[in-house]
Amino acid sequence: MKKSQFYPGLIRLFLLVNFCFTVFSFTGHFGLDSYEIYLNNKLILKHSVNQPLNLRILKLNEAKPEDQLNIFYKHCTTKGAGSDRTIVVKNEKGNIVKKWVFENTNGTDIKMSISVKELLNLEKANGNHDLTLHYTSREHPKGEMLSLVEFN
Repeated sequence: MKKSQFYPGLIRLFLLVNFCFTVFSFTGHFGLDSYEIYLNNKLILKHSVNQPLNLRILKLNEAKPEDQLNIFYKHCTTKGAGSDRTIVVKNEKGNIVKKWVFENTNGTDIKMSISVKELLNLEKANGNHDLTLHYTSREHPKGEMLSLVEFN
């Protein structure tokens, strides 16, 4: 009669490998927040939060007052628009100069539009002070600086 040998170490290794495959097969794959800024329909700035910190400058020197600035901010957790979205313009001291509040959306249209004329008026009212665009939402309450606004 032939006896079969039992290898407890080999069975433990097999169970560990199966456990790892099972656990890692069902984990969510989260991306990172990203945004794009368009002047009318032309992409002028694109950034992902994981990219190295750089000077993001929104150059509006060729923009006309009737143009529209369209901002698309995509959250990694919702795979789309956040809720209670706002865009604010801050001066170099960090004070809010202007705030836009946008409706919540469940669809694919996550665009937030701002008139270039409003930004030009803010630039004139604030003289030579630097202005920056910031995004906040319920999902991102601390906010994200999108860019420095430059008109020259």
